[in-house]
Parts: sequence; structure tokens; C-alpha cells
Amino acid sequence: MNTVQSPEDKSYARMILFAGTLFISATLMFVVQPMFGKLLLPLLGGTPAVWNTCMVFYQMVLFLGYLYAHFLSGRLETRRQIQIHLAIIVLSLIALPVALPEGITPPTESNPTFWLVAVLFIAIGLPFFVVSTTAPLLQKWFSRVGHHTSDDPYYLYAASNAGSLLALLSYPFIIEPNIGLAQQQFIWSLGYALLILLIAFCAWALWRSQTADASFESATDDAPTLNYQTRLYWLALAFVPSSLLLGLTNFISTDIASVPLLWIIPLTLYLLSFVLVFSNWAPRIHPFMLAAQPVILLPFIAFSFINPAVLPYWLNLLLHLLAFFMAIMVCHGELAKNRPHTRHLTDFYLIMSFAGMLGGMFNTFVAPFVFDGVYEYPIMIVAALMLRPGFFGQHWRGQLWLPALILIAGFVVYFSTDQLPAYLDSIGVVLILLAGVTYAFRQQPLSLALLTGLILFFSHGLHSLLSNTLYQERSFFGVFSVREAVMLDEQQRPEKYHELFHGTTKHGAQRLKPPYVTTPYTYYSKPGPMGQLFKVYDSQDAHWSIASVGLGAGALACYAKPTQNWRFYEIDPLVIKIAKTPKYFSYLSQCAPSAPIIVGDARLSLQHEPDQQFDLLILDAFSSDSVPTHLLTQEAMDLYFAKLKADGILAFHITNRHLALKKVLADHAQKLKLAALIQEFKPPADAISLIVATDWVVMSKDARRLEALQQSRLGKWQKLPLYFDMKSWTDDFTNIVEIWK
Repeated sequence: MNTVQSPEDKSYARMILFAGTLFISATLMFVVQPMFGKLLLPLLGGTPAVWNTCMVFYQMVLFLGYLYAHFLSGRLETRRQIQIHLAIIVLSLIALPVALPEGITPPTESNPTFWLVAVLFIAIGLPFFVVSTTAPLLQKWFSRVGHHTSDDPYYLYAASNAGSLLALLSYPFIIEPNIGLAQQQFIWSLGYALLILLIAFCAWALWRSQTADASFESATDDAPTLNYQTRLYWLALAFVPSSLLLGLTNFISTDIASVPLLWIIPLTLYLLSFVLVFSNWAPRIHPFMLAAQPVILLPFIAFSFINPAVLPYWLNLLLHLLAFFMAIMVCHGELAKNRPHTRHLTDFYLIMSFAGMLGGMFNTFVAPFVFDGVYEYPIMIVAALMLRPGFFGQHWRGQLWLPALILIAGFVVYFSTDQLPAYLDSIGVVLILLAGVTYAFRQQPLSLALLTGLILFFSHGLHSLLSNTLYQERSFFGVFSVREAVMLDEQQRPEKYHELFHGTTKHGAQRLKPPYVTTPYTYYSKPGPMGQLFKVYDSQDAHWSIASVGLGAGALACYAKPTQNWRFYEIDPLVIKIAKTPKYFSYLSQCAPSAPIIVGDARLSLQHEPDQQFDLLILDAFSSDSVPTHLLTQEAMDLYFAKLKADGILAFHITNRHLALKKVLADHAQKLKLAALIQEFKPPADAISLIVATDWVVMSKDARRLEALQQSRLGKWQKLPLYFDMKSWTDDFTNIVEIWK
């Protein structure tokens, strides 16, 4: 016989059941995110945009899950809710075990964003939808089970985010280094089955609560109604941190590597903010964050935007992470402080999820098409400052005069002189002093935000002016720019040249003077490893078949001989467009105008080539400063040597500021019994600035093939060192932690 539950039931069993279910659900949600991002990376060249697009998909499904929970709990009686939800859970079982659909191929001539979202919907749409409904629906159910804490179940949100944090921190340090992707998919499917069982127990507990609906109605009769201003305020407070999250993630992963470890850092801080603001410590933490944010803003603006070259990368990164955390703690703190009565619980979570989705969509679908640079990130820094308490309660007119005065002064200076770069140091000092002045306006959100926005605007304008940018455009794979720079030539005279940048990393350069216009420079210079390689082997065989993965500015094309067969593989049509435009770079048009360029990810493209076709295969694919990890796995190496002739040579460009990629290649050479040489080239002291330091590895199945290069004495070619603590990188396993410099 069923027993009637007292509204003052103080047992811990139900609380533990619901909290545990939310914990497991959140853990599954935030394990599947990096897992599927890693599964999809090889299909799209390892670009950071893969993760950002995945994040938008997760936010979209999360919103749909919250919308479903809102309508289900608000319009149907309790037992009908349980029946419908369990039916949807049973339907989701058809997606198990989770995996990518077989035979999928990304588009090569168009932006793959929508294709990527569609693949995710097919692969994990249903299970992820079920997981995404758990937080709002179970909290709503808990508010009706008659527990003594049912009137304020928001603390369960902290349990949910604690599970999310555990999953995120476990992935790069425990799961990824020890468990392959195939096992991860299987274990996740088992975890999903456990979640279903726990949800069923929660439903059974609710079903037995005969007074649930009655007690709920009596408790919410006096709940205040929501107005549109409150809803819009929630929307803004959740939208800005979501956009900041993707902006910062893009910044971090572009210059190191697009891997789960680096995606997880900002997301961990993002979730930690929710844990803190919905905890019992929130009343003490929130005032501290409000006071600390303007303090952190000064060094953040001064060094990360005005003069980023002063700081080492790790310290600059730390400043970005700290400023990001302060901003989202203030926004999420205001969000938690203004949370509604449980009657509006699902409304609250629905608006939060909708705002999160909008933030992701803005960064992924709007910003890349509207902006030619990553401007959404600084814009949201300014927006976060506007959302500090007091923005809507103060007179705006009195906060506008100083920003307006500074804006006018800035334009007067800009238009009154043609020698602005000559005053660079003075302008930098003025901007840093102005950043210090912003602290005085910490109680005036509009003034603080506008002053910060002006500093960022002037800093960006100054950097653009100094960089002499001729062309800039943004694609799915990042921001590319062509700049005009000046160096001293061999006779110490000023000489202009063009350089190609992806993000903050130089990807090639070309001199404009006729005697040097077809001479390769930067990582491909004639004194460097590539110049040495061609000098040695061109004298042996003038009929080589050569493939280059990665086009850049096209400098390698100027090593081509009329009797050779060259082809390039490039994933980004924008890079091809730039390299084929003679007013920017003329390497291709002058040295190899008929060389075919195959568009798409190199591994997918090479699979269609005949085996034993190439004498030389050059791997020079980068996303800003990072080599896509799927091009470094054992399966990738097997593919490369299948396409090379028996005595063919693989040349791997591994120049990198942050990762010791030679460890990965050394392990492959040892396991696959390959001959391998490395040269960590340093230019001569009297070399011009376009001859740069660069690291290359050459490998072959035939050790005799590399003897000529080693014996040439053109450079310091050495055998790759052995690393006995390395676990081989495969398509199923990569671990970036062990190769960090």
C-alpha cells in the first residue's frame, strides 16, 4: 500500500538519488563532448573550429532538452510526464553504442559547419538530448517529491556541475592518456545505460509521491510573476559568458594544438563558476569578484592587448584565463542572485540554455561571416563589463562624456599626423595610463565598459597600422592575413616583402625584388633543411614525383624542376586563393603554375592516390602554430609510406613553440623500423631576417637513402633520439601532455 509523504520528509535517500543521477548525467554529458570532438578532428584538418562547432551543437541540443523539460513539467500531470519521458529514453537506445556514421565525408569546396552539426545529430543527437533534459526535469521533479529541501532545489545544480567538472578534468589527465577512443565509446554507452536506470528510480520515487502535485500547487500560488525585463537580463547574463567561452577557446587552441586538453581549460572555469555561484559560499564570493574584476582588468588590457609581446605566452595565457573567469563569475553571480521561485525553475534554465545557444551560434555562424578577425572576443569583454550591477539603475548621460572626449581626441591624433608609428611608445604609454584610469570608474559599468572598449579599439587599430595588413579574411579554419613588412637586405638596405599569417603565426614570406622573387624563404630557405634536401637529391634524380601536404604561400613550389611531377594538398580554399593571387604571392604562378592542388584533408585525399607513387612526401600542414594531431598518428605514417616508393622520403616540418613533436616521430621511427634524421636548424649570424630557425625530420624505409643527406655536410643532420617513455600515438590514442616543452 502506498504511503503519503510528508512535505517535511527529511530523509537523505531521495536527495542522494536525485543528486547522484544529476551527477552521473553531467559526467556523461561532459565526457562525450571532448570524445566526439576528438573523433571528428581528423575529418576536418584538426582545426579549432571543430570544437567550437561541436560546442554549438551541444548548446543547441541542451536548449531543446530544456525546452522539452519546460513544456513537459509545466503542461502535463506528473505521471504523464514520467510515461512520455521513459518512452523517449527507450527510443534513444537505437543510437547505442555511440559512434560516427560509417562512410561520412566532409565537403571540400564549402564551409563544413552545417555538415558537422548534421553528423553530430545523427551520431549522438538522441542520447545527448536525453542527458540534456536531466538537470531541469529532475530538479522540477525533486521540487514535487515532498522533501524538506524541495522548495529550493537549485543546490542540485551545483551537484550537476560538480559532475561536469570531474568529467572535464578526468578526460585529459585520466581518460585520454589511458583509454582509447573505441573503449571510451563503449564505456560511455554503459554509463548511459546506468543513467537510464537511475532516472527510472527517480521517476518511481515521484510516482509514489501522492501529494506531490497538490503540495506543489499550494507552494507556488504566491510565487511572483516574471516580467520581460527580468527574462532579458537573464538572457544577457548567460549569453555573454557563452560567447566569451568560445572566443577564449579559439584563442588558446589556435597557437598550440586543437586537442581536448586545451578545449577543457576554459570550459572547466566556465562550469566552476556555476558551482560557486549556486553554492552556499556565493554571498561572500560575489562581492569579492565584483571588486577584483577591475583590478585584473588593468594588467590584462595593458599586456594582452596593448603590448602582448612583453609577456611570455604562458603568462599571457594566464591573464586571459583570469580575466575570463572574473567576467563569467560576475555574470553568473548576478544570474544566480536573481534566480526565481521554483515555479519558474524551468523558465530560468530554459532562458539560460537559450542564451548559451545564442552565444555559441553568434561565435560560430555569425562572427566568421561578419568579421574578418576574431573581434567577437574583445566585444564580449566589453559587454561583460556592462553587465556589472548598476548598469540599469544609473544615469547614462553622465557616463558618456569622458569616453566621447577620448574618442574625439584619438581621431584628432590619427588624422593630424602621417607619422603615427614614430609615436608608438608614447601612444602605448597613454593607453596603459588610460587602462589605469578605468579603475576609477568601477562603480559606473557604462563608463568602465566604454573606456575599455576604446582602449581595445585603439590598440587593435594601432597594431593593424603597424602590421601594414594588405588583406585579411576569415574562414572555417581561421584568420589569414597578408602583410607588407620591411627588412634589411644583404647590403643592409631597407627592402619590402610580403608575409602570410595564420592567426599569430607566420606561414611564409616572399621578397618582391626580381632577383629574389622565386627564392624560398622562412622555413623553406635554401640554407635550411629543405634547401639542403633538394640540393642533394636533385643532383641524383631530376624526375622525382613530389607531394606537399600544406600549401601556405607556395614557397616550396620554387624548388620544382620542369622534369618533376609536383602536387599540393590543402584543406582551406582561402589559402589557395591567397597563394594564387600574384599581387600577394607569386611563387605558384612563376614556379609551378600547372601543379594540381587537391582540396580537402590530406589523409582523406591521399587514400585515393595509387600506392608507391611518390619519391618525396612533404608534411607541412599547420593550423596556426599547431600540427593537426591526426597527421601524426601511426595510421597516418602507414598511409604516407604506402604512397611512397620503396626508397621514398618523408619530410616532416615540426617547428613548434610549445610541443616537442620529435618525440612522436621518434617513437614511430622506432616502432615501424624507419631510418630517421632530424635537423634543428639555426640561421647564420649574418643571414637576413627571412632565413629563420626551423626543425625538420626526414624518414625512409631505406636507411641508405638518407646517407647522402647526412654525409653532405650541408647541415647538422642527426639521428632522432630515442624516448622510451612514449606511448605510440594512434587514431585511437593521443596524449599531448607528454610532449609539452
